[in-house]
Amino acid sequence: MEAVAMETLSVHKVLSVRPVGTRAVLAELSGTQDVLALQTLLLESPLPGQVDVLAAAQTVMVRADSPAAARRMGSFLLDLDLTAPVKQDGGLVFIDTVYDGEDLAEVGRLTGLGTDGVIEAHSGQVWTVAFAGFAPGFGYMVGENQVLEVPRRSSPRTAVPAGSVALAGNYSAVYPRRSPGGWQLIGRTGARMWDLSRSEPALASPGHRVQFRAVRDVVTMAPEHAASEAVTATEVSAREAASGLRIVSPGLQSLIQDLGRHGHSALGVSAAGALDRASLRRANRLVGNNSSAAAIESVAGGLKVQAVGDQVLAVAGAPSELTIASPSDAESGSDADSDGTGRQRTVPMATPFALLDGETLTLGAPEAGFRSYLAVRGGVDAAPVLGSRSTDTMSGIGPAPLAAGQLLASGDVTESGVVGDPELQPDFPGEGVTVLDIVLGPRADWFDESALDSLCGQDWVVKPQSNRVGMRLDGTPLERGRQGELPSEGTVAGAIQVPPEGLPVLFLADHPITGGYPVIGVVVDHQLDLAAQVPIGGSIRFRRVPEQTPSPEQKTSEQTSTEQTSQEKVSN
Repeated sequence: MEAVAMETLSVHKVLSVRPVGTRAVLAELSGTQDVLALQTLLLESPLPGQVDVLAAAQTVMVRADSPAAARRMGSFLLDLDLTAPVKQDGGLVFIDTVYDGEDLAEVGRLTGLGTDGVIEAHSGQVWTVAFAGFAPGFGYMVGENQVLEVPRRSSPRTAVPAGSVALAGNYSAVYPRRSPGGWQLIGRTGARMWDLSRSEPALASPGHRVQFRAVRDVVTMAPEHAASEAVTATEVSAREAASGLRIVSPGLQSLIQDLGRHGHSALGVSAAGALDRASLRRANRLVGNNSSAAAIESVAGGLKVQAVGDQVLAVAGAPSELTIASPSDAESGSDADSDGTGRQRTVPMATPFALLDGETLTLGAPEAGFRSYLAVRGGVDAAPVLGSRSTDTMSGIGPAPLAAGQLLASGDVTESGVVGDPELQPDFPGEGVTVLDIVLGPRADWFDESALDSLCGQDWVVKPQSNRVGMRLDGTPLERGRQGELPSEGTVAGAIQVPPEGLPVLFLADHPITGGYPVIGVVVDHQLDLAAQVPIGGSIRFRRVPEQTPSPEQKTSEQTSTEQTSQEKVSN
């Protein structure tokens, strides 16, 4: 009895706090129960300046609204008492499952339970969604026991069917959509784990309890409708808009973007939004819009749009030649009248201008930088998803990439009755090296000093495989100083993740919200706009700046032991 009393009175605390760039901190904990306790506490009683909370395997990341708020959070977190039991207010979700997965027999062999034993163990316990990641609706569920602990497949599948019920490490999950994956597949379900037509899109979000029920009937996934996964911009044209922009050519890639959908990390949804936020705000300001109005983000020039009704536009971002052609010239492709006077004209960047009905605007190749932002007065009238009109290229949420012939309606999100004055733009990356300031960590201790020197002592080249998810960098690979794998934890835009091959990936707005590779450093928030303008083939050099948030050096023996233990990476 005395031993039980001692256990009950033991105090659970945050082990340490690490900086994640300038606007987030990572709290390390001893296990899943403490993770759930801290997540519950922060959601019920937010810290000053708290914007978002993201729980993971052994950590909770807290995003702040300012660097100052992030700096204060360290001491707050270290003082919290996590002894109180976790409240499970998410309710109980039942998921009917046909246990006929391709890896069911292998899981039976690995666990020693056999096929029937795996089914009984999986359906005979209640699972709790601890955290989300990988894809919207993908919940990492922890069980009541450890009997189904299995490794990931040695060779991930290139495509896992939607509805697949799977195991990896101590977790179970359901794949909400068809995607690559390396978990062990034991069954399938017709339950829609993610459906934007519901008021709560995720069927099971962190805090929910889940009971899998074995069924014999074949379960067929409900058809995926475009409205559930992505609201296409062509739906806007179906409204027969009387005023807007018709896409003549989208160029290499043109997307609808605003300032993003924040605060949905617990659902597995990243913020997305414009990569160069300052340029989006500038373009909107020039045409008199609210700064968060939806606009067109285009890369490397080539975007061509035609006015449907008279429009007021502005283009900010990568400096390019902006050419306007009259209707007759746009149709014929000629550059001048027969008398040689010419009907084409050019307009300056970062200046509001009129595009009259039928006229066509073409964005030339950038003289510097990479991304341009075209704002129309009133904003682009696309249907919002989770409070934002932005396109998330990784999850498929939001409007589809723009296509030729598409009609974008202009909206009514103006903030001023007048347009703005022409503005000066900053310098954009050209042929030289772009220097980006970084805060080391949260996992810089996975690398020795020589790797840290190499990170900041060489020029990294942006590879063609880069996209809105992340910039893949080429150079001399970085070597880890620590063996083993890192349990999945929260990530942010600007994080520099280092896979085993040693070539960094700089995460951008559409990044996965959790990752299993160590993050060696994070680009400071106010330089993310600059990073987004570095073109393919451009060069980047990182420069260390002092830590911006508390990172106590003293660690308990429990934490030291935890960090030295080689653990299986929880990833997909």
